[in-house]
Amino acid sequence: METTAFSKPQSSKPDLRPVLGIETSCDETGVALLRWEPDAPGRGLLSHTLYSQIKLHADYGGVVPELASRDHVRKLLPLVREALAQAGLTPADLGGVAYTAGPGLVGALLVGASAARAMAWALGVPAIGVHHMEGHLLAPLLEENPPEPPFVALLVSGGHSMLVEVKAIGEYRILGDTLDDAAGEAFDKTAKMMGLPYPGGPALARLAEQGRPGLFRFARPMTDRPGLDFSFSGLKTQVLLAWQNSDHSEQTRADIARGFEEAIVDTMLIKCRRALQASGAKRLVIAGGVGANKRLRAELATTGAKEGFQVYFPRLDFCTDNGAMIALAGAIRLAAGQHQDASVQVFPRWDLETLPPAK
Repeated sequence: METTAFSKPQSSKPDLRPVLGIETSCDETGVALLRWEPDAPGRGLLSHTLYSQIKLHADYGGVVPELASRDHVRKLLPLVREALAQAGLTPADLGGVAYTAGPGLVGALLVGASAARAMAWALGVPAIGVHHMEGHLLAPLLEENPPEPPFVALLVSGGHSMLVEVKAIGEYRILGDTLDDAAGEAFDKTAKMMGLPYPGGPALARLAEQGRPGLFRFARPMTDRPGLDFSFSGLKTQVLLAWQNSDHSEQTRADIARGFEEAIVDTMLIKCRRALQASGAKRLVIAGGVGANKRLRAELATTGAKEGFQVYFPRLDFCTDNGAMIALAGAIRLAAGQHQDASVQVFPRWDLETLPPAK
């Protein structure tokens, strides 16, 4: 598909003033300020604020797009003011505005894009639309010991499960993608089938900590054949049948949750090892909401130590959607002289491989 064209400014001298990052792709409103400092811990993060819509959508058992969009309208500008106050800055101090242009819910994306474009126009600074998954992919660069390309990234969230070979920032090759339910979506739907409260994924993971290992063993989907794609819809069905045929006790619920989580984690571990072997990389980045899963983090760290590859995770605050990752991705591209025209464009679907190199 066609995406926004990246263009270069008249001057080749980069603007090193802080960049405002705005994230409104789904049900979290995130704002952050970052001054791009490639060699500094945190990469120059000055402030970040976040508002979650969990309570708003809880009664519906999932995200209601129209309600999400309206709530972004209510919360975005107060969060911008809060982020500026935390950093001790004013709008006049900004050198650029970055915002999530996709993928995501079209209405929610338009809220952030419209506000970002208006602010950039009023301040006379460049703006840039950021790919949501590039933001997640770069989130570990905010940590004290950031990974340097080349590396393989496992991006796992409610809408995505993909393995990406990262040769350089902006040079991406998708090694494997989800064919149906993403890992986070499978967590949420399985939790709902078992009567757990919204949001289901974190609730199921907490319940799995109480489960006994080995009592329920489910398939590791698509690991019995070559390839790096993911498919979790069949696993979800297996869990549903196990739950329907069980005694529905709390301990059984926990045991099934444990078996489900182990199947997801084992599947991703197998695919990550294959991706590292295929690419020859020795560094693995884990990002996205499911990257906060304790079992996944522990298993990958242990395997990496045994097999000689390094694993990098963002802090838990930056696993879920946030403005800091958008500010970082936008600041890197703005520092490289990339920006876009003043038109408001968003891309609910956006191929990561279409992005240009950040240089």
